Amino acid sequence: MWGLILLEVYLHSHCLSALENLALGKPVWEDQHWRGREDWRGNKAVDGRYTDRSAHGGQCVVSDNFARTATWRVDLGGVVSISHIDIYYRTDNHSRPTTLTSRMAGFFLYVSNTTSKEDGHLCFHEIQIFNGTPSEDQRINCSVHGRYVFYYNERLPGVTYPSYYSTYAFYDLCELEVYGCSNIGYYGSKCNSSCPTNCQEMRCDVNTGDCLGCVPGYVGPTCSQVCPDQTYGQSCLFPCGNCSKGETCHHVNGTCLYGCNVGAQGEQCKIECPQGFYGRDCVYNCSENCNVTRRCDRFTGKCEGGCKQGWTGTTCYQKQTQASLSCDNNNICVISIVVSVVIVLTGSVVNYIYCKKNTAARTSHKRYTEESVTESVTPRQTNRPEDNSEPYTELQDVGKPNTYEDLHTYSN
Repeated sequence: MWGLILLEVYLHSHCLSALENLALGKPVWEDQHWRGREDWRGNKAVDGRYTDRSAHGGQCVVSDNFARTATWRVDLGGVVSISHIDIYYRTDNHSRPTTLTSRMAGFFLYVSNTTSKEDGHLCFHEIQIFNGTPSEDQRINCSVHGRYVFYYNERLPGVTYPSYYSTYAFYDLCELEVYGCSNIGYYGSKCNSSCPTNCQEMRCDVNTGDCLGCVPGYVGPTCSQVCPDQTYGQSCLFPCGNCSKGETCHHVNGTCLYGCNVGAQGEQCKIECPQGFYGRDCVYNCSENCNVTRRCDRFTGKCEGGCKQGWTGTTCYQKQTQASLSCDNNNICVISIVVSVVIVLTGSVVNYIYCKKNTAARTSHKRYTEESVTESVTPRQTNRPEDNSEPYTELQDVGKPNTYEDLHTYSN
């Protein structure tokens, strides 16, 4: 009988998994050990024996009673690559399921690089979908890297737990096995396959070889893909700076391979030009001829406030010609031109009105003169009958043709 049990244990732990049990014989720590019972201490869970899973078989941990929290921890001796964790809980050798698994219900499993579980990774939290106690044998897949494995349970006051939970917290472990590769950078059933080159710290999944993280500049399951354009760094989360001509930056460190675009400087071209400089890589000085000395646009070099007298151009490096000196200020020139146009137009309007008035006056005077002349040449009418024909005689003498003669002539 015992031989069959030992054979079953051997087949389960060795034939089904060629990985090494990294927890075997390693130092442990516990916070609820049963005082006075050395045969119930925490190291019983890593001694490789669990054929007798009763409290009195000397192969299982039995934690103290009445605890609200219970923590057991094994130190693997260094950071290792973990594949999975197998747990064999106390049964008192009764038919399964046993009432003792109520103590197991709701347990947590952590892996950490420090002695604090809060710093680590939660591999598992036992929660049953349906009411019922968990299995006494558990295999927890947890492909992580770490040094410490924690088994933790709690029964906190004020918290309502399912009816099948025990009243207090325990860690009655008969064995806890941690399988993986002790050498970082290898994976596979024999731990002899190298992790991909770009895996962060050469750490990969013990079973698949997929990287658990990538070095800066790479992404993908095996970290074989460089960052997409315009991104770089860890997980390609950082945007490139203002690189020359919009070129992408180096996928690892973000440096601009061909320098910076206008208005920026620095290896990553993320630093704006300081005051007084402009252009590509900020190599150009703002002009001393700026109205505000050495203050200009960091992209174009255009002077702030325009140019000083005698200078012109966007960057105020061009001397003004003599003809343009009177307009050293664009605003003043515009105002002067507008005022001149207004004066000319006003003068033109005034002159036009004056001419119209003079023309009207001359026309009126001429009409008055003509009327006066007409009155002077027209003979005064008298009461003498013999004088009635004189006006016609006088008109004929003047040389004007007779109206009737004109009509007669026209009709011919």
